Amino acid sequence: MRITAVRAWRVELPLVEGRYTWSDGRFVEVFDDTVVEVETDAGISGYAESCPLGPAYLPAHALGVRAGLAELAPHLIGRDPTDVNGVNRIMDASLLGHPHAKAPLDIACWDILGRSVGLPVYTLLGGRAQEDVALYRAISQQSPDEMAANVAKYRAEGYRVFQLKVGGDPNDDIARIHAARRILPDDNVLVADANTGWTRHEAARVVGAVGELDVYIEQPCATFAECLSVRRRTSRPFVLDETIDGLDTLLRGLSEDAMDVINLKISKVGGLTKARLMRDVCVASGVPMIIEDPWGSDITTATIAHLAQSTPSEFSFAGTDFNSYVTVSTATGAPRKESGRMKAADRPGLGVEPNFDVLGDPVLEIS
Repeated sequence: MRITAVRAWRVELPLVEGRYTWSDGRFVEVFDDTVVEVETDAGISGYAESCPLGPAYLPAHALGVRAGLAELAPHLIGRDPTDVNGVNRIMDASLLGHPHAKAPLDIACWDILGRSVGLPVYTLLGGRAQEDVALYRAISQQSPDEMAANVAKYRAEGYRVFQLKVGGDPNDDIARIHAARRILPDDNVLVADANTGWTRHEAARVVGAVGELDVYIEQPCATFAECLSVRRRTSRPFVLDETIDGLDTLLRGLSEDAMDVINLKISKVGGLTKARLMRDVCVASGVPMIIEDPWGSDITTATIAHLAQSTPSEFSFAGTDFNSYVTVSTATGAPRKESGRMKAADRPGLGVEPNFDVLGDPVLEIS
């Protein structure tokens, strides 16, 4: 089997809530999404999706994804897509960095592999380790009362894990965390995610002020060193996200006891091949993971479900159902939340089929 063509579509993803706001006032109202097809001479195509969280969250942006695809695709024509390690070696040799551009090509190859052997991707990633996946709900940054009301709203839909977007004014953030924790039962989980938005002294103030609450602190500052400093000032469980962007930073975090949980975003690290490796290292090291992606729709949600479902439940802290956050459906067959949980399809590959009526005409085609 050989790759014969790579195609990409640009899709706009408006938000159900109208706007998603995180630290330092950053926000997105319509996401710029890229859907990718890898076509083969066997009549099998694989599909994937890459959707950065705007241009100011990670060193990635939507135009960069499509430019990276144009650079990478010619190197993959004629290659065996089922040799996922070989595909990754070719991509890494052809283009340094740019994991968000490499990720959809890698994920589409996993989809092809699953379709070609008649197995779901979760089986290829290690087998079904749990029956379904617990989901978390991200709570966009607003006033304390508005955020607490949204926590209550999504709790009524079945979610039991909540990621509160903080990283603004420390006084407001302290109030946000207290307001959300106040309305939650003891068995619900609250994560205060600053998305690098605090300076070290601001983070020290916040963790001190919420030190008696049952709350996780996520990515308080921009650098690994700053986050490690804050971790040493608090007994609250600690999550790292933006600074864990590959195996090397994961190993550093493990060696320095920098976190209790990591946020493993599949596109941030370059796709399923590298995410699986990091997942396995985390499991071997006893570190749970929030398994997700920066953003996306149905294909991204399916990809998350397969990696999470092949992860033992004690190490799968939560996943994300991004298709419930947006108003546009990019594919059929994707998981849908049921009482705050989701399940990967038992069909071959990712188990989804693109909605070409929504996708329209490709913006990139290389053969």
